[in-house]
This record gives sequence, C-alpha cells and structure tokens, in this order.
Amino acid sequence: MPPSPIDWSQWQGVIHATLMFIVKDGRILLIEKKRGLGAGKINGPGGKIDPGETPLEAVIRETQEELLITPLGSRKLGELWFSMSDCPDILCHVYRADDHQGEPTETDEAAPVWTAVEEIPWPRMWEDDRHWLPLLLAETTFLGRFVFEGETMRWMDMRTGVEW
Repeated sequence: MPPSPIDWSQWQGVIHATLMFIVKDGRILLIEKKRGLGAGKINGPGGKIDPGETPLEAVIRETQEELLITPLGSRKLGELWFSMSDCPDILCHVYRADDHQGEPTETDEAAPVWTAVEEIPWPRMWEDDRHWLPLLLAETTFLGRFVFEGETMRWMDMRTGVEW
C-alpha cells in the first residue's frame, strides 16, 4: 500500500466510540444497524462515549441500549482510528466478551444477528472489518488505522501485540 495520506503522529479522534463483540460457543453476536453511520450494515453493538464515561462504561451501556443485554467479562482488544471523508475522525475502542446476561432483543437501533464465526457476512460489513475482526476472534490485541473515502477504504495499517 502507498504511504499514508494522513500524518498519524498529529492525529486525534474527534469522535470517541466503542464496539462490542460477544463470542460464545463458536458464534459471534453481531447487529444489523438500523440508523446512523453504517445503517444497513452488519457490525457489533456500540456507539459514542458520553462525557465523563470510560470506554468500558460506554460499550456496556451501548450494548444494553441496542440489544437489551449486558456483556460479561468485557476486555479491550483493539483500537481503530478512522479518517473518513463523510464524518469527523473516529477513534473506536474495540471490546470482546465471552458471555452476556439477558436475551439479545431487537430495538429501534439494532437487530441481533448470531452467526457462526466461519460464516461472518463480510460483504455486508465495513471493508476494514475483515482485517481486524479475525484478530479479535484470535484474542490478539491490535491497532488499525484506516482512511475512507465514502464507504471505500483507501489506505490501512494494522499492528498487533499492542498493550492496552
């Protein structure tokens, strides 16, 4: 890939957000997003971090709001840095949990999608997901940096073994 079009040493996410992926018994809990950035795509539950909230508090709250469940044993495995032409820069904290309390329930924000990890619907997901979601499934820590023009990924860099 060509050199980055962004000076990442000066980069700061304008929006700080989270994603949660619950992986249990060979399946992963995804959502079909109903509104906002990525509406219609498959992703994990998550959203913006509110003022005064930690990323962990935010990802638990967002999962509760979107699916009416509470993830158990949540741990941060990655960060995603996005420079996007259609919205302000996003720094996303990515979490994994191995269990949850409650029954995943459709809300006005999201519909739950349990899928076997071998059958992840990549064509319905953001282009970058195929580069870092396998790392999350393998419990490998990561930092991904991405440049998007619309929904097209123009540049990426992945680093593994990052300490959070």
